[in-house]
Amino acid sequence: MSQCIEQFLADVWQQLERFYQRENDRISKIKDWSRLQIGVNHYVKVKWTPEKLNKIQWGIPHYGTISIDTYEPFSWHDDAYKVAAGDYMQEITDINQIEEVFSALCAKMDTVFQSDIYHAKLFDYRLQLILEFEHEGREICYQKELLNNDKFTLAKQTLATFIDTKVMADLPVCPAKKDGFFFARCLVNPHFFHQSVAVIEPLVQRLSEKYSGNKERLNKWIYDYTLAFKAWAEEYILSVYFEETGQYETKWILNSKARPKQQELEFFVYIALQIGSKEPDTRKQYLELAQQLGSQEAEDYLQNGSNHFEHSRKSARFQGAANDIRKFISIHIIVEEEEAYREALNYIIDLLQAGFVKGYSLQLKSQEENYLPIQGLAKTELHQFFANCLAYPNLFPLIADYAKVAMEEYAWYEDVEPSELSAMPGTYAVFGLGLYSDAYFPLVQSYMSLVDSEHQLVQNNYAEAFLNMHDLSVERMPVLIDILLSANEGELEQLKGFHIDELELLAELIHQLENKEDYQRSYVLYQIFGSMEDLAQRIEKELAPIQEMLEKLLGWMEDY
Repeated sequence: MSQCIEQFLADVWQQLERFYQRENDRISKIKDWSRLQIGVNHYVKVKWTPEKLNKIQWGIPHYGTISIDTYEPFSWHDDAYKVAAGDYMQEITDINQIEEVFSALCAKMDTVFQSDIYHAKLFDYRLQLILEFEHEGREICYQKELLNNDKFTLAKQTLATFIDTKVMADLPVCPAKKDGFFFARCLVNPHFFHQSVAVIEPLVQRLSEKYSGNKERLNKWIYDYTLAFKAWAEEYILSVYFEETGQYETKWILNSKARPKQQELEFFVYIALQIGSKEPDTRKQYLELAQQLGSQEAEDYLQNGSNHFEHSRKSARFQGAANDIRKFISIHIIVEEEEAYREALNYIIDLLQAGFVKGYSLQLKSQEENYLPIQGLAKTELHQFFANCLAYPNLFPLIADYAKVAMEEYAWYEDVEPSELSAMPGTYAVFGLGLYSDAYFPLVQSYMSLVDSEHQLVQNNYAEAFLNMHDLSVERMPVLIDILLSANEGELEQLKGFHIDELELLAELIHQLENKEDYQRSYVLYQIFGSMEDLAQRIEKELAPIQEMLEKLLGWMEDY
């Protein structure tokens, strides 16, 4: 081996040794390992570029930068260890020498990888080694996967025992919580399983059935296999047949005439369906990409939805249809009467209770066109449907049942593009019930406590509509305060034409705000009285005891 290559490796190994020693110290302190985690580190990438390392002063000769990644890097973040290359780089000038660098790097890495000089868990059973080199204006890349056969044999034996004793065994035997992540990763690892629906589905389903009585464990298992399935999809489908585009939203553009094998494509479609309950947007995206790759199965799902929900329901009064893949429900009101809307509501509620995505869009065919008297609500067919339902007071209890099923934090209907008009599921139902009946004020308060006020604006106009429909009273003051507290801070405005003059109302306002945080008091008071200056001017015009009450409120304010 030439001296220049030895010097290059010495600089690389100095960085790697420091990293592995720190990792060794850290790993040595870990006691609670998953039995399925054979080791931690499985990736090394060494890269040389002619660019100067930033810390080298101008005017000093430089010979490029060596970057070392010990974890697979993200495209949007550079976390590599960097070192300035020495003048030996002047001698590494041709392809043969670069190949010799890679060969020497592989030999050095494999010697350490196969040895027992570090903690047994420092390395996984396999290690991906990459060398990237810029040469004559283009990047050259070499890759090799190192395999520790002893650890690989141990991994297969451990996995087989785990499946027999923890997955397939009858309840109450279950895997430990920490094992789910690693088992899901094993399922998509070609070293352990053939990635086909026939092989993987029974194991996924077995654990899902075992966890069916434990919501927390089931959700954790779904989360674990969703991450693993998405990783497989990106490695074996997306990055192979598509090009990633989009700055804020990832889009995949077909860029290859090659096509995956039928079994791979079927597994990709299976993955899309499996992750759909937690990531419906990803499911739809994957199925659309699978359709581009020639999957008739994906096309059928996109056209008709999955088989998990009641695709259609008909009566003499209404017709309904649903597609969970495209996340829409269509309703045709044949006879404009209370019973038709009752049947339509029951259909939608049944869908949501069965797990249909709550952030759906709705297509409505109806002769009636009602909307709620609230500024800032989009006049969509979904809004129209619930406003039509609210024309029938006998439906109010059923509409409330719908709202309780539909409301979900950090979810939005898809009746509009994401914007200031976006609304949490249940919005139109709750807003209407709160306007037309005191009986549903607790439901309004539940909605206001749940809504994501940082990312939703439509609730900002609800207080004004509420006060237009209801005279303010002592009993209604807590509801108004909860409505005001839910407003989006960036769009706060003083209520128009609203004044509190009655002693009992001011006393109740003080009573309700006494136990609130300082910022909450100020939040509410700004919307009622305007700025501190506005309230101070009013205080000058008032007499006791109202003046004293307003002064107490002024002491709680800060300007927005």
